[in-house]
Amino acid sequence: MLVLFGATGDLAKRKLFPGLYQLAAAGRLPEEYAVIGSGRHSPGTDDEFRDQVREDLQESVEDLDEDVLDDLIKKISFQTSSADDGSDLSKKVRETEEEFGNEAKRLVYLSVPPTAMKDMVAMLGREKLTERARLVLEKPFGLDLESARSLDAALKDVVDEEQIFRIDHFLGKEAVQNILALRFANGLFEPAWNRESIESVQIDVPEDLGMEGRGSFYESTGCLRDMISTHLCQLLGFVALEDPGTFEEKAVRDAKSAAFQDLQPLDPSRVVFGQYDGYRDEDDVDDDSEVETFVAIEAYVDNDRWRDVPFYLRTGKKLAESNRVITLRFKNSASSMFNGDTPGTNELVLELSDDPKIYVALRAKKPGPDLDLVEATMKLDVGDAAPEDKPLEAYERLLLDVLRGDQTLFTRSDEVDRLWEVCQPVLDAPPTPQPYEPGSWGPDAALELPKGGWHLHG
Repeated sequence: MLVLFGATGDLAKRKLFPGLYQLAAAGRLPEEYAVIGSGRHSPGTDDEFRDQVREDLQESVEDLDEDVLDDLIKKISFQTSSADDGSDLSKKVRETEEEFGNEAKRLVYLSVPPTAMKDMVAMLGREKLTERARLVLEKPFGLDLESARSLDAALKDVVDEEQIFRIDHFLGKEAVQNILALRFANGLFEPAWNRESIESVQIDVPEDLGMEGRGSFYESTGCLRDMISTHLCQLLGFVALEDPGTFEEKAVRDAKSAAFQDLQPLDPSRVVFGQYDGYRDEDDVDDDSEVETFVAIEAYVDNDRWRDVPFYLRTGKKLAESNRVITLRFKNSASSMFNGDTPGTNELVLELSDDPKIYVALRAKKPGPDLDLVEATMKLDVGDAAPEDKPLEAYERLLLDVLRGDQTLFTRSDEVDRLWEVCQPVLDAPPTPQPYEPGSWGPDAALELPKGGWHLHG
């Protein structure tokens, strides 16, 4: 039994229903299940809701199997509810579960704004909808340290931590998990994965899109809460963690949490906020808005492996391109053979796309009679290594993990708490957003933040 709050929203349309379809097509869903969509406003009759889901899937899924689609659609229905009144929803859930027996498991998915999350959790508790349930929460988990702790307390009033799946879809990406494989399965990289060899780390997630109808959401959150305290810090955790020894829930999350404990609170003087020209003209945006649509930060992990190595994180809207790239920039060789006349930089570059690629930027001898150097690039296309294997889309993978009860790629409460502690100094003293042109790489101050510049800036 899946109860999906926000079933008529953009996330459900673009990711959740397509993810369910792909799991159904691959035979990864239980033989018997039901999907009850919910929200404050009714989309019409059940048949009208089903027709809309069908239409959306026909637009978004390639090579659609109509038999699989028909079977999924007939299992879908809708029931209105709100934080104030969930009685009709509770009744519908119990009536539907009678078909499956008393041991039917529940998956409750809260795709709702962070300001509504606490009250929705309380309603679930009142209506006893959290019994036998796995509860999935969309980020951000609160809006600051105080609200995050308040939300966590509300959650612990109705469920145990083992029932909570705080979803960050970046962690469901094959390319992000490949960070662990690349580092810990290869003796080539792990010995150099430290402050002795690495000069800096860049985690760069620019987006060329604007608000796309999310002006109201951004006005209440901003880029720091939307992207830095969640996605980019989680990527930092995967890069910085110590060897967990095994890819199991407790080991991986313990290692990531330990890295976050060593992550130092951000220095507002080393944080750049930006706002693209024209943001204030977007729908549902205040005419005098000071909300940031761009953030670049310098962060430090204060432990023996990473001490004094800057981690540069950058993300924003309406930038020059959309990409997800992690760049480990290595220190120059200590050899004096070339008298410092070395072009370019040594970098290990991980592209976190759906078709992940890995690049190693090297220096090699330039063809010819003299021992001159030239920049060279070694490339690895991961897809070419296993062309018959198809990666799961991030939400598809994470929905499957929830069904299996596997929390490895989900965020634990201690991680959330520490990341808000790290970000709180910037929330308390936010930099004034600097304007930047759409299609640029953000404010000039951000371009100057890393020594040697950003990998993604020409």
